[in-house]
Amino acid sequence: VDGRPSHDGPVLLEVGRIDKPHGLRGEVVVSLITPRLERLAAGSVLQTDSGPVTVQSSRPHQRRFLVRFDRITDRDAAEGWRGVVLSAPPVLDADDDTLWLHELVGATVVDQHGTSHGTVVALLDNPASDLLELADGRLVPLVFVVGHEPGVRIDVDVPPGLLDDGYVEGREDAP
Repeated sequence: VDGRPSHDGPVLLEVGRIDKPHGLRGEVVVSLITPRLERLAAGSVLQTDSGPVTVQSSRPHQRRFLVRFDRITDRDAAEGWRGVVLSAPPVLDADDDTLWLHELVGATVVDQHGTSHGTVVALLDNPASDLLELADGRLVPLVFVVGHEPGVRIDVDVPPGLLDDGYVEGREDAP
């Protein structure tokens, strides 16, 4: 998931990717990386680096989706959209526990003792738990996040030793 401003400034979140063409009439296979299936509802507008696309229809297909977009009319056109990232503005609802990438990157990680451990520079995919990557290379599993102030602070409750400042793999001054 990616939180980046569009050319006009609002934050867009990566919601999926066009994988490949399907058939001859311009349908494409889309991998959706959000649980919000309404992103692919007919009439939904998604952003790409080449401008907006409007969903004309979509249907489930082998754990992905077959989607027809307004700007993709045949297989040849669909080939040119292979690998294109689909983005959309965040859907805001009453779920205050939702963590958004654009709210995490740039925030300072503070442990249960009030110690600041650095700034989040990325969120890494990991099978056990997504990982916050700090500027100095340390990794913090997302399961230890207990609270956050979007874009400012991330509170974590970590086991002893996880964020010891004396150890960062690959650093010359590491013990």
